[in-house]
Amino acid sequence: MGVTSFTQEFTCPIAPSRMFKALILESNQLIPKLLPKFIKSVEVIQGDGGAGSIEQVNFTEASHFKYVKHRLDELDKENFVCKYTMIEGDALGDKLESIAYEVKFEAASDGGCICKMISKYNTIGDFEIKEEEIKAGKDSAIGIYKVVEAYLLENPQVYA
Repeated sequence: MGVTSFTQEFTCPIAPSRMFKALILESNQLIPKLLPKFIKSVEVIQGDGGAGSIEQVNFTEASHFKYVKHRLDELDKENFVCKYTMIEGDALGDKLESIAYEVKFEAASDGGCICKMISKYNTIGDFEIKEEEIKAGKDSAIGIYKVVEAYLLENPQVYA
């Protein structure tokens, strides 16, 4: 098994506490509402939503995938950090064992935040994943963040 890491970072005009609440704490309700063409539902299938819990994301027919399962490894509400691992689903294909993610929202000087994401791809066997092979996944993640950002800008009272 090999491990390949990728890091991405972008700025956002939304405060870290609001982005964290929307994208991490309330994502199972908010994301299907904002992206109904692609995400059918997000369900906690084991646990209470805290560390150790497992969520299943169910995609619509418009997606290339049916579902993925994530295990919540760490949730730091005070520092706006979440670590979780994709442990099952057709998005892993036959070359990936799992994908571990770390998401952190840091305060920016303008009142917004800096979103930092680290993805660690755990491959099966000697397979080596290249950054261009995961571009679609990275673009999809940024797309979700941008949809949430736009929603929060349009609705300043939400998660205030």
